[in-house]
Amino acid sequence: MEKQANKLQNSISVVLVFTALFFNLIANSQTKLDSITQIKNDTLIKNISFVEGKEYVLGGISVTGLKKFSEETVRVFTGLRAGLKIKLPGDKLTSAIKKLYESKQFSNVDVYLEKVDSTDVYLQFDVQELPQLNTVKVSGVSKSKAKTLIEDAELKIGAMVTDNLIVTTKNYFEKKYTDKGYLKTKVNLVIKNDTTDINAVNMSILIDKGNKIKIKEINFIGNTSLSSYKLRKAMKNTKRKFFGRFWKGSKYIEDDYREDLESILKMYSALGYRDARILSDKLTWNDNNTINLEIELEEGRQYRFSEILFVGNKEYTDEYLKQFLRIENGDVYNGVVLKERVSGDGSPTSQDLSTLYQDNGFLFSSVNAVETKVENDSITVEIRIREDEKATIKKVSVSGNDKTNDHVLYRELRVKPGDLFSRSAIIRSIREIGQLGFFDQNVTPDVIPDYQNKTADINFNVVEKGGSQIELQGGYGGGSFIGTLGLSFNNFSFRNMFNKAAYKPLPMGDGQTLSIRLQSSRTYNTYSFSFSEPWLGGKKPQSLSFSIYSSSQYQLNPQTFEVDKDQSLGIIGASLGLGQRLKWPDDFFQLSQSISYQSFNLNNYGFRVGSDVLSNGTLNNLAYNVSLTRNSSGPSLIFPTYGSEFTVAVKATLPYSLLNDKDYSVSEDLTAEEKNDKIAENYKWLEYYKISMKGKWYSAFTDKLVLMKNIEIGYLGYYNEEVGHTPFERYFVGGDGVAAFQLDGRETIGLRGYENSRLTPLENGGGTMYSKYQLELRYSITDTPSASIYAVGFLEAGNSYDNFNEFKPFEVKRSAGLGIRVFMPAFGLLGIDFAHGFDPLPGQTVKSGWQTHFIIGRQF
Repeated sequence: MEKQANKLQNSISVVLVFTALFFNLIANSQTKLDSITQIKNDTLIKNISFVEGKEYVLGGISVTGLKKFSEETVRVFTGLRAGLKIKLPGDKLTSAIKKLYESKQFSNVDVYLEKVDSTDVYLQFDVQELPQLNTVKVSGVSKSKAKTLIEDAELKIGAMVTDNLIVTTKNYFEKKYTDKGYLKTKVNLVIKNDTTDINAVNMSILIDKGNKIKIKEINFIGNTSLSSYKLRKAMKNTKRKFFGRFWKGSKYIEDDYREDLESILKMYSALGYRDARILSDKLTWNDNNTINLEIELEEGRQYRFSEILFVGNKEYTDEYLKQFLRIENGDVYNGVVLKERVSGDGSPTSQDLSTLYQDNGFLFSSVNAVETKVENDSITVEIRIREDEKATIKKVSVSGNDKTNDHVLYRELRVKPGDLFSRSAIIRSIREIGQLGFFDQNVTPDVIPDYQNKTADINFNVVEKGGSQIELQGGYGGGSFIGTLGLSFNNFSFRNMFNKAAYKPLPMGDGQTLSIRLQSSRTYNTYSFSFSEPWLGGKKPQSLSFSIYSSSQYQLNPQTFEVDKDQSLGIIGASLGLGQRLKWPDDFFQLSQSISYQSFNLNNYGFRVGSDVLSNGTLNNLAYNVSLTRNSSGPSLIFPTYGSEFTVAVKATLPYSLLNDKDYSVSEDLTAEEKNDKIAENYKWLEYYKISMKGKWYSAFTDKLVLMKNIEIGYLGYYNEEVGHTPFERYFVGGDGVAAFQLDGRETIGLRGYENSRLTPLENGGGTMYSKYQLELRYSITDTPSASIYAVGFLEAGNSYDNFNEFKPFEVKRSAGLGIRVFMPAFGLLGIDFAHGFDPLPGQTVKSGWQTHFIIGRQF
């Protein structure tokens, strides 16, 4: 009997239970096998043969507890398959359990050993599926707002409803409204089973946001050195309720408030109160549904620099380093400034001791400031320097340039193999790559140091943008749409013109520019072709440019805006220019020179010449142009964040009237036709000189917020008072600044808030002098290779003048406004501005008011 009982007992199917407990599953993904239990009908069986750690062959897997998933799906999740060798317990089984949890489809997983057959084992996975989200309903807000909240919270139908999802959803909705000042927001989240579907639930979210809570008072306790006014001013985000304050709300946001508390301590630290601390802060409620903030401070004493010592410096003297540090004994102690002067402020133009060493080859140097002595209110600082050996650059490479040839990048780099390592040279190289306009501005240099050999490899990784553009440029003014359509290939390769394999669709990659343009409006048509080579010969930064063009312009009646094509001006012209990068005073300077020729054919097309009108004749314009430019702005061509741009330019003809004995006077006794012929003879060869100066400065408050300051002035002069001003080469101020009639030498000066060119009286033939002043605050919204978008706010002022005697630099037309710019490589710059002109147009008494300007084309 006993043997039969044992046999029966041994033949019963045995279940081996693996209970897996997981700790910190999401953060660490760690699992732990807690115990091994043998069970049969809830009765422990003590005598089942089982070898722990023995390798078995997996005979099969069964799955129980399923509602929606199939057994095969669970098997795929586990990564286990029949015939796999496993140990009990072992890593493969633990990994299978872990994968099921990580799939985020199951709330519980148990594994049972169904059967042990010699070398084979059979497993049973008992799972509990998480319920799926079937519907989401948000009440307490509008339907449109509810839809937006659901999308923002990423509550998608079919998502597995976990405890974490419920908690994070509730917290998300509460924070959404508390961050807007609704501090008493209550969110009630209810989960109910959906009886129409298997293992599905419905989620109901009730939002009671209450009233918006304002901050009535911000009070400080313990401040004696700094007034409460200054402390409140240091809090950039958290403000009191104040009548008339519209630029900053008085809502309470916890994260911003904590940031402002840190700002208070930074202010104290900058003034030498390094021991200042916040003892407590509390929020109290008022009866009128407002709150007060009470902040208790301990200021401590004000410290000063007692002595600054340098240790370990051999390359530079103490005196030189102290001058570079710009901190004197007895100065108020400022830990923030000390850190910036030692380690840098993070900007490309930072002037600090670490940069000083790294600019001169000391790649492996370290510079640290240590407080070595604090006595009463004095602090002794020791600047500890480990110079190490100078490092040289071993290898320089570029990557990511699929279209642009390597030599185009290499010739712009300021780091070469064999040079001493220089941080500034790397930053300058980033700027030069950005100025090409072919790449995204986020150029990332990868410096690979070799400490043993005191060398470094540098790789510049770039992301290419489109090198070609469908050029569109447009604006509306004078009753006519002014548009440009053309193709601009900004990374052209002329040497591959006859290489069929290079046409993809055109030969590209050598950094040359080829442009074909058609400019048209009701009043003119222009055709032009231009080509430029930035590195003539390929060895030096000397540029060559060439252009030819033809234009037909027609007379416009300024009162009726009617066009008469029987009154025309034909222009043909060409120019040839050379440019050279200078080395003195520094290599940011560029000298450009060109010769240009134009032929003007007037056919009943009136140009005002003093009190007379020139309508017929052929005129010639042979001019020499020279400009000196310094451009240190960067790193991006589209959105510069630092540096400046300055240009001084002169355009002049020969003083023909001073080189001959010709009589240029026009007698009043002549008939109209004779007078026209005489004027045409006087202007057969135009004579003038033209001087212009422009300057732009870029100052970054953050990486995304930049202030651009601009000032311009231009003057058109003459050699002989008897000849007077040329009827061409005039200035036209007002509007969007889109160039129109540019081939007759006119310059269009944008001044938003006014109609195009309307600040220059057309009856005077255009201004001979202008001035413009501009402040533009720019904020970068996004910057990607596909599109760069930034918003602008601007103040502008300027005017046009008939002659130098009427020039009054402070009697200007003023405007202000907002706009947005979108730069796409294929189309260039697109933008729209809404500007308000505060002054009337010439001859009017009513201010210009609001104007809308569309910008299509390059106006960086």
